[in-house]
Amino acid sequence: MPAKQAVNQKICIDPITRLEGHGRIDLFLNEAGGLENAYMIIPELRGFEKFCEGRPVEEMPRITQRICGVCPIAHHVAAAKAGDAVYHVDPPPAAKKLRELLYSSFFVADHATHFYVLGGPDFVVGPDAPKEDRNILGVVRKVGREAGARVMGLLSENHEIAKIIGGRYIHSVGALVGGMSKPITEDERKRIEQIARNSIETAIFTLQLFEDMVLKNKEYLDMILSDAYTHQTYYMGLVDENNCVNFYDGKVRVVDPSGKELVKYGPDQYLDVIAEHIEPWTYLKFPYLKEIGWKGFVDGPDSGVYRASPLSRLNAADGMATPLAQKEYEKFFKTMGGKPVHATLATHWARLIELLYAAERSLELATDPEITSKEVRTIPTATPTEGIAIVEAPRGTLTHHYVTDERGMLKQVNLIVGTTNNYAAIDMSIKKAAQALVLPGKPVDDAVMNKIEMAFRAYDPCFGCATHAAPGDTPLIVRVFDYQRQQVQELRRD
Repeated sequence: MPAKQAVNQKICIDPITRLEGHGRIDLFLNEAGGLENAYMIIPELRGFEKFCEGRPVEEMPRITQRICGVCPIAHHVAAAKAGDAVYHVDPPPAAKKLRELLYSSFFVADHATHFYVLGGPDFVVGPDAPKEDRNILGVVRKVGREAGARVMGLLSENHEIAKIIGGRYIHSVGALVGGMSKPITEDERKRIEQIARNSIETAIFTLQLFEDMVLKNKEYLDMILSDAYTHQTYYMGLVDENNCVNFYDGKVRVVDPSGKELVKYGPDQYLDVIAEHIEPWTYLKFPYLKEIGWKGFVDGPDSGVYRASPLSRLNAADGMATPLAQKEYEKFFKTMGGKPVHATLATHWARLIELLYAAERSLELATDPEITSKEVRTIPTATPTEGIAIVEAPRGTLTHHYVTDERGMLKQVNLIVGTTNNYAAIDMSIKKAAQALVLPGKPVDDAVMNKIEMAFRAYDPCFGCATHAAPGDTPLIVRVFDYQRQQVQELRRD
């Protein structure tokens, strides 16, 4: 056995973050120097459920989006839909379409941000590239300034849609209980249509970039398909009446590791399907399928662990609801060897297929004659009680559950956010990748560290959403322990 490294050795990994929120990885080694166990520890407590109690339910679309600056529109729309359910009100058709249009453009910007800023550098620049190059600037250097400008334009334009429909570029005020605060004009509709067409072109460009730089690179493809980044779990995703992917409305479909449907449930049935497990070493909970039960951090059909991610949504659905995305969906499963796909790193490709779908759906809604209707709100009149809403956030299925008194004051709030759904699978993915990468006599250097991070980065985790902490920075700490539980190395990103 090689000599131990100095206790508390500190290696700074700076300035790259590419993680939303706070997290720490602890790696425990066995006596031979290989990996025994790994933990993704979330040290902050999210208190949103508790401090929302006692507030009027109609404030929730404005409050809950402060959970996260990355995906505020997800919470904004989910809260509005839950408020509709609390007040037993059905928004007008134009209001629903405006919400979905706002939501689709948000998906375009969010998925593009993850690929080009957070996940893409690992593939476009390279997992072994110097850390100072694994960022958006490194991506731009690799793909060219013109392509970089195109991506920045995509983000800017879709944030413009958020401003038009939601009233602000970030932290929207457009969605209200019962509908929307205002309609859009014909000039605004034309501008949104133009942006949607531009978004489709950029989505197609990005998928071609992924094919050229990733799928045609045997080393990358072998890594994606390797056992180190593979888990056979249950998969969850919102689907429409045709079992096609839908982000805004529908039922949640769950399929088993063979792709067979286990259950399909509506928002008011989620407590019959999902339970949450607690571990003492982290503040974040571990949701699991009640019917299967919690069997620990293991995969397979006998484990209640499930995943809710872009890959999960494609696995849980029978197709995409727009033509170009459907072609990519078919190509995806053909290339990956059939359905379902269990390769975690294939989530990046699934995310780009969803980006195209969101852009196409934006265009469909922007050209819908009803989208400029002035009828955009139904004023609530019923006595408020209890309401549950589910949408698909970019990182996974998002559930908002509110219980109020007869005045609409919140008595109980429960949120299950996208990253929370995936927490057990993230831990499992980190452990499996680390088992393949942390070897006796081999130091945990920057390249190894990054490839372990890639195991969770594919999920695009947002621990600010999942736990929420006030400081706003994004530290990441990896600690390595030997078989005697003595710390031998620490890699810090804080």
